[in-house]
Amino acid sequence: MSTTLFSPINLGNTSLTNRVVMAPMTRSRTSQPGDVPNDLMATYYGQRATAGLIITEGAPISCVGRGYSMTPGIYTQAHIDGWKKTTQAIHQQGGKVFIQLWHVGRRSHESITGETIVSASAIKEADQVFGPLPDGGFGMIETGMPREMSQEDIQQTIDDFVQAAKNAMEAGFDGVEIHGAHGYLLDQFMRKASNQRQDNYGGDKDNRMRFMLEVTQAVADEIGGDKTAIRLSPFVTEGYAEADDEIIDLTLAALKKMVPINLAYVHFSENISNYTEATEAFRQQARAIYPNPIMVAGKLTKETAQELIEKGYADLAAFGQPFITNPDFVYRIENNIGLTPIGYDAHSTFYGGDEKGYTDYPAAIA
Repeated sequence: MSTTLFSPINLGNTSLTNRVVMAPMTRSRTSQPGDVPNDLMATYYGQRATAGLIITEGAPISCVGRGYSMTPGIYTQAHIDGWKKTTQAIHQQGGKVFIQLWHVGRRSHESITGETIVSASAIKEADQVFGPLPDGGFGMIETGMPREMSQEDIQQTIDDFVQAAKNAMEAGFDGVEIHGAHGYLLDQFMRKASNQRQDNYGGDKDNRMRFMLEVTQAVADEIGGDKTAIRLSPFVTEGYAEADDEIIDLTLAALKKMVPINLAYVHFSENISNYTEATEAFRQQARAIYPNPIMVAGKLTKETAQELIEKGYADLAAFGQPFITNPDFVYRIENNIGLTPIGYDAHSTFYGGDEKGYTDYPAAIA
């Protein structure tokens, strides 16, 4: 019997009923003050628990790691207690959930973090994030100028990732996904344009991947490799003016180094922002190097996702925006029921607000 999107799969000791994953999507619905996960969020995620795996929106691991206002943290007891509502809602429906651990690095502003933002090097790129507006309210604001992280900052950030992973386990998550993609902090260390360091975290490819690998290894050592995953985006240029001509080779080399960690999965985010298509050669190389589960996300359809799985290039397929307007997305695609499209109203309620455009989308069968 051939493997399909709807075949079960095990990620270590975590058994998934299917290979359809709800991708992480920032929605900015936390309770204030404190950016605390709440009942509304628990309802939202619980509605979508038929996904084989849910990956939550990015959860900042610290104040300085925060890049978007009203995103749910995972660094205080209030965050832990708030997230318990979501994990319980998902588990009550028989679902599984990983939290995405997030440090945005330079893609932020001090009005969001409360302190000077940080990066691999003190280099600013023209960029905007969702933050407080001068006249009140929230909207898109220009990012600030980062300072270069010291060795002490780097170690503190590794410790912050580890503590966030421990907090996630206390909150009831089945695992964590480290965000190493989309021009955020770990990606900033991996790319030449944002990393011009002269120490052992800058320069050649081995040095530029060092921080990402150290974070991943430290988290896996703390909670187990089978509960740890990482997201990468070598074909996406987000937060940079130009693509990096070494990022593909760096990613393949890093994959080889991650094999012994026995991660739950490696997640490739594709086809968003400025991007080039992932090549067949890359997929073949990645599969040859990496024997553990691979997940792919990026404007997939049922058909393109199934093709990736049938070819052996991916073991899991993640879908983002279709899950916003289709809480029963898995049921719909398995039974060839039409999807509720992403309309203008949906775009206007992506970030912030209340239940409108969040928990009020109906299932195909009530």
